[in-house]
Amino acid sequence: MISVAARPSMKDVAEYAGVSPKTVSNVINNFEHVSERTRAAVREAIDALGYRVNIAGRQLRQGRTGMITLAVPELDVAYFAELAKHVMAEADRRGRTVLIHQTGGVRESELAALHGFDTQFCDGVILSPLALLPRDLATRDRRLPVVLLGERPAAGTTDHVGIDNVGAAREATEHLIARGRRRIAVVGGAVRGRQGTDRLRTDGYRQALAAAGLPFDEDLVVPVEAFHWRDGARAATAVMNRPAPPDALLCLNDHLALGALRALHEAGRSVPKDLDVVGFDDIEASRFSVPTLTTVAPDKREIARTAVTLLLDRIDDTESVPCQDHVAGHHVIVRESTGG
Repeated sequence: MISVAARPSMKDVAEYAGVSPKTVSNVINNFEHVSERTRAAVREAIDALGYRVNIAGRQLRQGRTGMITLAVPELDVAYFAELAKHVMAEADRRGRTVLIHQTGGVRESELAALHGFDTQFCDGVILSPLALLPRDLATRDRRLPVVLLGERPAAGTTDHVGIDNVGAAREATEHLIARGRRRIAVVGGAVRGRQGTDRLRTDGYRQALAAAGLPFDEDLVVPVEAFHWRDGARAATAVMNRPAPPDALLCLNDHLALGALRALHEAGRSVPKDLDVVGFDDIEASRFSVPTLTTVAPDKREIARTAVTLLLDRIDDTESVPCQDHVAGHHVIVRESTGG
């Protein structure tokens, strides 16, 4: 009878199955040149002994840490916190640990993440940048696998996962137009500058106006200092005090929209009776506001799953796999703030 330790080893499995430890390794790694009879004996031994693969030991032998970094601008913006939750769940399912880094949207901090913080403590980085420049990606050390989320300073240089921001904003604007709204303000919008999320979503808004034969009024594009609750409240107050106020607000994230809802309530404006409000991101708070918030919902689970998969594929093969640009799904969720 074979004596087995409390935590069986590969050697224990080999003795139980009557094969060498190398054969057990070949079965675990699904190598082809193992007979079905031997493969079945090894699997039976694994089941009988309750053997579990030592992922940490395997990673150390491969010169890896088993850890990946997720770098996001702000964890107190709910979208990034919710996305981080999904990334961590997917990484855990794949036997990896996630380190969270908050960049503040500062280029120096994003560059540090892009280059792995000049250390060897992670195998790859999932980065949501706001301030990186195209040259930053062109000159990065390609030995460190990187996947970008959301913002993409340059196409074709790094794996990327995001949604169709132009199409999403167009659909949200079309929803407002279908409700009879004609003076739609874009809170957080931009008509100049590089092609960030704010520009892309403003472009989608403009496309919807043009398709409906409505004029574009640059005065209805309301830039903000940041995408926080207070910025949405300030922008809503300012735009509603104009001589010709809008009849709808397309807010480029839910924090802006929820701040706007508060300011409109304090000003005695009824939503959706007096005007409609739409947000972006479908954060949990949008389902509990009064009124509940119509919003564009990106598929956060798909974004997380795809980003982790791309990163692990890149870790396994840093050279031969071509850069991928994955467009995740989205849809407009109609709630009370637009009469839903």
